[in-house]
Formats: sequence, structure tokens, C-alpha cells
Amino acid sequence: MNLAFAGAGPDDKPRLPGSLHVNRRLDRWISFLADGRVAIHPGKVELGQGIITALAQIAAEELDVALDRILVTPTITGKSPNEAVTSGSLSIQEGGMALRHACADARALCLSVAAQASGVALEDLRVENGVFLGPDGPVGSYAAMAERDLLDAEASPDARPKPPAERRVTGVSAPRLDLPAKIFGEARFIHDLRFAGMRHARMIRPPTPGARLLEAPPSALRDGDVLAVIADTEAAVERLAERAARAARWSDGAPLPTDWPAWLATAPGEESVVAEKGEAAPAAQRITRRFFRPFIAHGSVGTCCAIAAFDGTTMRVWSHTQGPYNLRADLALALKLPPESIIVEHVEGAGCYGHNGADDVALDAAICARLSPGAPVRVLWSRAEELAAAPQSPAMLVEIEAGLDAARNLSGWRVHVRSNGHSGRPGRGAVPVLLAAPLMEGGQPMPASINPPLAGGGGAQRNMVPLYRLPGLSATMTRITEMPIRTSALRGLGALIHVWAIESVMEELAALAGEDSIAFRLRHCEDERAAHVLREAARMAGWGRALPENEGLGIAVARYKNTGAWCAVAAHIRAEERVRCVALHIACDMGEVINPDGAINQIEGGAIHGVSVALHEATRTDGTRITSDSWEAYPVLRFRDVPRVSVNLVQRPEAPPLGAGEASMAPTIAAIAGGIHQALGVRPDRLPFTPENLV
Repeated sequence: MNLAFAGAGPDDKPRLPGSLHVNRRLDRWISFLADGRVAIHPGKVELGQGIITALAQIAAEELDVALDRILVTPTITGKSPNEAVTSGSLSIQEGGMALRHACADARALCLSVAAQASGVALEDLRVENGVFLGPDGPVGSYAAMAERDLLDAEASPDARPKPPAERRVTGVSAPRLDLPAKIFGEARFIHDLRFAGMRHARMIRPPTPGARLLEAPPSALRDGDVLAVIADTEAAVERLAERAARAARWSDGAPLPTDWPAWLATAPGEESVVAEKGEAAPAAQRITRRFFRPFIAHGSVGTCCAIAAFDGTTMRVWSHTQGPYNLRADLALALKLPPESIIVEHVEGAGCYGHNGADDVALDAAICARLSPGAPVRVLWSRAEELAAAPQSPAMLVEIEAGLDAARNLSGWRVHVRSNGHSGRPGRGAVPVLLAAPLMEGGQPMPASINPPLAGGGGAQRNMVPLYRLPGLSATMTRITEMPIRTSALRGLGALIHVWAIESVMEELAALAGEDSIAFRLRHCEDERAAHVLREAARMAGWGRALPENEGLGIAVARYKNTGAWCAVAAHIRAEERVRCVALHIACDMGEVINPDGAINQIEGGAIHGVSVALHEATRTDGTRITSDSWEAYPVLRFRDVPRVSVNLVQRPEAPPLGAGEASMAPTIAAIAGGIHQALGVRPDRLPFTPENLV
């Protein structure tokens, strides 16, 4: 269950699929246009993952309308359904299944009305590209119903979407609807959005965390300790920002730890039990291992941007947020405005996986718009802000103790994770969590980030529980409550370290057992879909083949969140001056696949992201601030180093759909670690796998 929906819906009513349960009116999802098109109004947003194409395919399928006649409208608070946050690889599961049911219900309603009006029996009617046809020809159309209030009703739990065997649009690759404009440089991104009389603003940030403003330059606008400059052009505001940054005086901030593993090991926090079962068997052999991952930045190529306009009553915000309604809730808290007086409209940005600075820059723009009411105000972040001011994915420390019994079976598993929380998203608490909010006049301190419960996917504990058969398990967590660096979600959350740690320990135990690591995994795996993708990735990679010196082949498998897609990755690496990943072989089972080409894009993207994190990425600090605020200081994977990627989708059209965007990232990191061990004899225990960390 998505945490954002927990307890929020009309649960005394019949259960409806996904987020339709809490957004039950059909006209929130669909409207018929007089020109024959059908508009759909999703609450899930396009972040570069191709979701609007998949949603359009679902609507076209259920309504029997050509795909090019489906219009996908932007998400706007007050108009679109509230689907909380586009995250967790849940868009198809929540939004797609809601839309499928709503469209099936709308089709049934329209055909029922057409049957009554025409006298043709309902079972004799069919739909062809939006036209209702009986034995003697057309008897109506969706377009003819555009002016009627037919969809001004709640969805029925009795609607029946098409069975898998009758689907012709979903399950087939369709060109991405959003790509032509992007490829040909049309104005599609929020960065391209321009309004008459629009002004430009830049924020002047505290030089260190916790610093307070002592003296503001006269050229700047101020709200408490929030400092901004505004001008009529980009060039002018850049000059103003440079001068204002030099002139502003700040107090000293709070120091940052210099030894992050040591800090993680000792920082205070809340203890909790994640999972416990059974009793460990007596161990004939036992190992204890510790794994560390640093803070990680999102590193979007395009920096965050927002536009806001305030007329004294209504605040309108254009944002590439993942959750328009959640953003509205925190804007209302920070600005002390009624939520209904704030309108958030989603406009595509550079794309993200996880909570980047999109929500923060929206508050920046809203503050500037209120300080300079009337004209729209555009705020664009710098590269330094993008890498250092946005929430970071938390540093984590994982300790595992596991062993083998006398029969070479797993005897038990004990794991403990220490980490800040992985969820600092807006809209989920009584105190706003946006970057500028604590610095505003009357602002409250930033709350420590939380972890969603494991039933909602978890955060630091995501994928902490192995998918292997264990006689005894003890999984515990310390959520560190001090937060020297603001943390929140990044693609995969805690899975990035847990899958790597689990698979590394499994390989080491297999070696102790004198057994091939795949055979050892399969012997302890009772999940046949996990076993299937593991075997398939091994087959694709040619597992067991001889490799040149200094090359290695590693493999890993996981089920994302232990409830999502199953994915296995085999990584071929080469140890040169640095480790390079030269090829990835991926098998993925995500149940029903709506757009296979789009799903493969997402699996490839997640895997390549995993290569970048595994081999390059780490946020760096100097004891006072984040210093990795440029591409030179925060290196990422370059195009020249992108590996060859092959993907095999396991087709299961009869199974519920699962998400594609995050399943491949953690197994890729784990597989690279396994390849490094085969090539160099070193078992990595610290990310990234750079020369200095492989000693």
C-alpha cells in the first residue's frame, strides 16, 4: 500500500482498484470531447518514465479509441484526481489500474445509454474508434455525449475491464507521446515556460547548514532568513545574486561529521524490529560483514525550476513536482494560506527518481512571488544548489551475521541497519519540510525524515529481508534522529545497500559451502519467479564461461520491495585503472507489461543509474558543508562508459502489473560487486567501488 493513501479513503465503500478508491468520480478521470478525442486526467505525472504513454494505451484499450485520439492532460490541483506522489514504481499499479477500471465503467455506461436510446440490444453493440455500432450502423459515439453529464457519477465496483486475451493496445510497444517535442527542441519543459512580464529570481543560500542571516544587502528581498534577488532578465538577476551573496553576512552554522561510518555507528536514533521469525540453527560456519554507502545526490542534468504568481489572493505555482497535492499542502503550511487558494500545475522537468529539489524550488518561487506580487516569478537553481541543497539519499551502515549448518544450509540471518529516514517528502505532516520553510519568518525546525512502514515499501529497511529460505531471521533498524544533512528518497531507497549486502554474503557463504553461487541461491530460493529470472540472466550472460585476466562476471537477484518486480542482473566488469562495467544482462518479471519498449527503457535506465552509483557517486563534505557541488566534485557515469545492456522481459499478461523503474538498480550494484570479486579477489564493502575503496 502506498503510505500516502493509508487510512485516507472511504474504506466503508466497496473497494475500487488503485487510487480510484479515494478518487471515485469518473469525471475526475475521463472527459469526452466534441471533436472525438477522449481526455484523461491522471494524478500521476510524467517524470521522464513514459507514464503518460502507458496510461494513454490503457484508456485507448478500454474505450476502443485510437491511441492518437487520447489526450493526456496535465495534473492540476483541484481538477485532477489526488494520486499523492508518483513514486515507488506504483504508477501503473495505482494510477493505471484505476484508469483501466474507470474507462471500462465509462464504456459500459455509454453503451447502456446508447442501447436504451436506439433500441438495439446491449450485447449487439460494439465500439470502433469511439463510435457505437449496431447491426445496422452507428447509433452514437463518445463525442455525441460530450455535453452530457454522464460521467458525473461514482465508479461502479461492477465494471469489468477486458480480459488479457482481448487486449490489443496494451502489451504492445507504442512510441512515447512525450518524446517528439523533446527530440525536436520544442518548449515542453518547465524551463521553457515563459509568461508576459515574467521576472527572474535567485536564492541566496546560507553558506553552511544552520547558519542564520545577520545582515542582508539592500538589493535583496527578505523573509526571515530567506534571501532572494529579483530582476527582469536572467543576466541581470545573475549579477545581482553574485553581489548579494558577497554582501550578505551569516552566523556560523553547525559542523558536519567528518567520519561518516563512525557517525552512523554511534549517532542516536529510534530502535525498531523490522522482522523476526524462527530460531537460528546451530552454525558450523559463521561470517559477520559490514557494508557502507555514502550520501548520494540526484544529479539531474537539468536543474530544478519553478514559476509562481500571486495576485494577493491566489497563489499559482507551475512545478515539476512528483506530488502536486502534497506540494500544495506544504506550501499552504509554509505560506500560511488556505490550501484551496493555492493551485499547483505540473509541468515536466528534467526527470527524477526520488525526492529532488522540485518541491523546494516551488516554495522559493512562491516566496518570491509573494514578495513581488503581480507578475509571475521564475526561480532556477544553480548546479551547486542542485547537488548540495536538494535532499540527499542517506548514508547507511548495514551489519550482517549469517552462517551455515553442518549440511551446508543457511543456519540463520541477523541484520541491522543504521540510517537517517528515507522520506522527507512534503504533504505528510504538520510541519513543512521544504528547504526554505525553517528559514522563513516564524518557521519551524526541519523534522527528521521518516521511514515508511515495510508494508508500504519501507525506507532504510527496504529489501532488508532476504528472499531466501531461512530457519531464523532477526532484522532490526536504527532510524537516526539527528539529521546533519537533509535526507529523502532516491531511486531504490534502502534496497541499494541491502540487495548488495545480501547477495555478497550469499556468495561468500556459497564459497564456504564449496558450491556455485547460483546453485546455492537456487537451493535456498522457494520463489519460483525469482529463480526463473536468475536462471535466465545466467543463461543470457553465459554463466561459467572463461574470461580474460582482470575481468569478472557477477550476478544478483531481488524482488523489488519484496512485493514488486523480480529482477536478476549479470554484470561483466573489467578492472583497468578503474573498474568498468562493459555489459549487463537483465531478466525482469513485472507481471503484465503495458508498453514493452517503455518498460525496457526503464529497466535499462535503472541499471545504468546503478552502474553510476556503484562506480562513481558519493556526496562529499569538509566538516562544514557539502563540497561536491559541481560535476567535477560529484562525478557520474559518462556516455563513453555506458555498458552494453540486454533485457529479457518475462511476459505474464495475466498477472497484475508491477513497476519497472526501480527493480534493476540494486541488483546491478550487487552484480558489479560480484564481478569485482571474481576479477580482483576483493569483496567490496563500501560504495562507490573506486580504487581507494577497493583496498
